Amino acid sequence: MSAPVSSLTIDAGQTGIRARLHSATGEAVQFQFGGIRTDSALIPQLGDVVAQVASTTDEPIFTVSAGISGFSKAETDPAELRAAGASHGVHEVFLAHDSVTSYLGALGDELGVVVAAGTGVVTLAVGSTEVARIDGWGNLIGDAGSGYWIGRAALDAVMRAYDGRGPATALSAVMRHDFPNIEMAYLDLQADPLRVSRIAAYSRRVTELASTDAVAARICDDAAAELVLSAATGLRRVGQADRPAPVVCGIGGVLRTPEIAVRFERGLRSIWPQVDIRPPGANALDGAEYLPRLAPTSALRDRLATSIA
Repeated sequence: MSAPVSSLTIDAGQTGIRARLHSATGEAVQFQFGGIRTDSALIPQLGDVVAQVASTTDEPIFTVSAGISGFSKAETDPAELRAAGASHGVHEVFLAHDSVTSYLGALGDELGVVVAAGTGVVTLAVGSTEVARIDGWGNLIGDAGSGYWIGRAALDAVMRAYDGRGPATALSAVMRHDFPNIEMAYLDLQADPLRVSRIAAYSRRVTELASTDAVAARICDDAAAELVLSAATGLRRVGQADRPAPVVCGIGGVLRTPEIAVRFERGLRSIWPQVDIRPPGANALDGAEYLPRLAPTSALRDRLATSIA
């Protein structure tokens, strides 16, 4: 029997990086770092995480596995991270897009679809031989049904009401609280480097008002419909849509709100009355820990970048 070794698991998102060191003695230590910078090279940032964690332990880190926002297998060489971490004992590196680790955390090796809806949204469907990623194309050209998408829809509705192009809405009072001069709101938002998260934060007010405001309710309807469409499209592309009870899991802050979750379930059941809606089994950090154990026959193997000394 081989001796136990230390391993480092990483969940690298744009709003923050979570890491967990598993020592050879079985102890697990958690770490938090600033988010991945998409305008900078990925491997040096992961290398810094490995180095900072390694500085806290005398044990070599044998395995590094990470789920990464914005990861591209074609543009990322895991051998570079293995080389950067060699002085800390790194022998194995397993990298994947965070949609893959979110899926593994939520459903493990079960076939189905996971919709991860937070500030952005990405859907991953897995069949016996096929994998389909749906959306996750960022706030400029995608992320339909995400927190940002909902927040932007709210601001759009307010400006339409202000112009007379749309119905009155209680969302106007919310926006006026933040922008007393509503005609200056677009300039303020354009100049804010945190505008994506700032706009996404309005999604919470949309769901809060959905029971009493028709405009907010319509935005929730539309957001849930987009998420249902992504799930259904993914299942169809991987050959799971013909099952009477396909497996679906929704994760992230947007789908934790009842106003979206109830509509999401209703939309799914209108297609598959017996759809198997699962709560997530674990999280993306746990999913990253699963990467080294991914079965050779899994359709997700093609989405994994690996370097082993």
